[in-house]
Amino acid sequence: MGQVHAVDGDGTTGDRTTATSTGSPATGTALRQPWLHDLVLVLAAPTQAWSGADGQVRRGGVQGVLHADRRMLARCVLTVGGEEPAPVGHHGDGGDAHVFLGVARGLGDPGPDPTVRVERRREVEPGLLREQVALVSTATSAVECDVELRVAVDLTPLDDVKAGRSGTATPPTEVGPELVWRDGAVRVGLRAHGAEARVEHDGPEPVVVVRWRVQVAPGGTVARELLVSLADDHAVVVSPARPATWAAPELRSADRRLAPVVEQAVADLRLLRLATADARDEEFLAAGAPWFLTLFGRDSLWAARMLLPLGTELAASTLRVLARRQGRGVDPDTAEEPGKILHEVRGQAFHLAAEAHVVGSADRSLPPVYYGTIDATPLWALTLHDAHRWGLGDDEVAPLLPALEGALTWLVEHGDADGDHLLEYVDTSGHGLSNQGWKDSGDAVRRVDGSLAHPPVALCEVQGYAYAAALRGADLLERFGRGGTDRYREWAGRLRAEFARRFWVEDAVGPFPAIALDGDKRPVVSLTSNVGHLLGTGLLDADGVDAVARRLVAPDMLSGFGIRTMSSAAAGYSPTGYHVGSVWPHDTAICLAGLAAEGRAEVAPVAEALLASLHAFDGRPPELFAGDARSAHPVPVPYPAACRPQAWSAAAAVTLLSSVLGLSVDVPAGHVSASPVAPWPLGATVVEGLRAGGDPLAVAVDDAGAAEVTWR
Repeated sequence: MGQVHAVDGDGTTGDRTTATSTGSPATGTALRQPWLHDLVLVLAAPTQAWSGADGQVRRGGVQGVLHADRRMLARCVLTVGGEEPAPVGHHGDGGDAHVFLGVARGLGDPGPDPTVRVERRREVEPGLLREQVALVSTATSAVECDVELRVAVDLTPLDDVKAGRSGTATPPTEVGPELVWRDGAVRVGLRAHGAEARVEHDGPEPVVVVRWRVQVAPGGTVARELLVSLADDHAVVVSPARPATWAAPELRSADRRLAPVVEQAVADLRLLRLATADARDEEFLAAGAPWFLTLFGRDSLWAARMLLPLGTELAASTLRVLARRQGRGVDPDTAEEPGKILHEVRGQAFHLAAEAHVVGSADRSLPPVYYGTIDATPLWALTLHDAHRWGLGDDEVAPLLPALEGALTWLVEHGDADGDHLLEYVDTSGHGLSNQGWKDSGDAVRRVDGSLAHPPVALCEVQGYAYAAALRGADLLERFGRGGTDRYREWAGRLRAEFARRFWVEDAVGPFPAIALDGDKRPVVSLTSNVGHLLGTGLLDADGVDAVARRLVAPDMLSGFGIRTMSSAAAGYSPTGYHVGSVWPHDTAICLAGLAAEGRAEVAPVAEALLASLHAFDGRPPELFAGDARSAHPVPVPYPAACRPQAWSAAAAVTLLSSVLGLSVDVPAGHVSASPVAPWPLGATVVEGLRAGGDPLAVAVDDAGAAEVTWR
């Protein structure tokens, strides 16, 4: 059994004071993105169920059962004997099931001891919700009562839910042994064997009341079950046709934090597996729940790349899925360009509300297939290169080489549109993302004083990705006998020179790369985590590596739980700023991997910070959390709207492992080695179940940090 969490006696969660009975904001209240941090999730992509800690699914916020890009069920409230059970605890049973424990205080024997317990078990499979309610009695006489579930279906589009809107509940369109709701290609079916079901009105809202009359004998248990099927025939993403093939590492470590966080991370990653409807045998990882259960170029690539120590299968299928959708023409509306890797795929346009705190921000609408990302294309090339080094076979690499050539050509011809040997972006559609790196909020690229950069914007880390992609992509093409690579090498050399000339700035502490160049090619002077992504790319010389590594672990950047997105010394810093002071686990992990690649001693404090945060979140780190110092708060402070699980946050646990072990893998060259960080912080540790070239890989490290590698 997992950890049992106590809940408040009234079982309330979330903001219930500013919502009407339909879940929409009360009159005069501005729309608010729902908070997630105190809710319970049960997940099997593309299906997810969000509830309070008491198990009740109430109107308001994100609570409900979502499938594909719709919320299907908006309410599922249980009463036993006319009262809601008093919650006493809850625990997970795998990420796709959760148990909520309560007491029917109005039933059973008199006296202080509860004698009728309510065990509510929620399970999800792709396209199915199973809600089981069991009454367990130790009362001295039989207990007879009604068990009721009040269910509402609203079929609200996901972008409306994210914006804080809520649709109107609707009655079933078909009534019979199964109640059915239809809206075009969307179908919801509800079955409850042995129950009476009727439609009532709770105010203006139609509610289906499912009622069982039950009798529980002394010492007995009675269980009833509700089944809800969910379908969207126009969904572009579905569950994969086959189970995951990537490995699950086995760990034994003197540091007892390590094994549980890696185990939980791998379990969560399996829940995020998706495929496209036209290729169900090709899996990738959805970006995260609840808003991003779909294909994202950047997120899916980073997650697959971070998981290469578990095998190359996920990376290979992710690369193929994205290559099939690689840009072919020029379309300003979708930001498509020849050779470009997409940003995101949806079944329909996805509307984003204006960011009220960003001057000039307006509502935006992203097309169903959107290419507005500056970094997914070089990341695709780097993922292919790294997958080959980890043992992706030549027979799988060769068919992807035309896409690699297209990606590298995009760097030179479209990513570097003005020919200055730097990659920059600008939204020309008027409705796309204003920022197109991983920090894509409207206020992410800001100076130390908080003022914002104007486009076109050239991000520092993207130059590192592009430089490495051009050189490593050229190496891979040459290995397979393909010519024309001098062009990419020459362009990369000029990029390196331009970066050294334009990006370096200095403050009272010392030099560092600016986060970006603005539309006037002036440095956007602020110290951010973006600089850590340059490590390991080859773009920095030895002095540059030293400067960046030292700045990352200074107190203004390293919070004790990770690397802040922006220095706390900046006037524009906010610990709960989405990209301007918070900590993102994947961001810290990328910086950590870069430090390890450069052989830096700073691996140790960053690894400890990352491990501490993963442990604090019980191995399920959110998308981000607040940047408050560990010395101020001994546990990470949640960012209330953060997604969880998030693919690259979960994958950070594997990057932590490979970085502290100092894994170096080049299967084509027959090379696998480990150089653990010194001083070794984890005590005696054995890691088994990794894979390189399809063969088992194990690493044992003793108390002194000496490593023994077993491969093949």
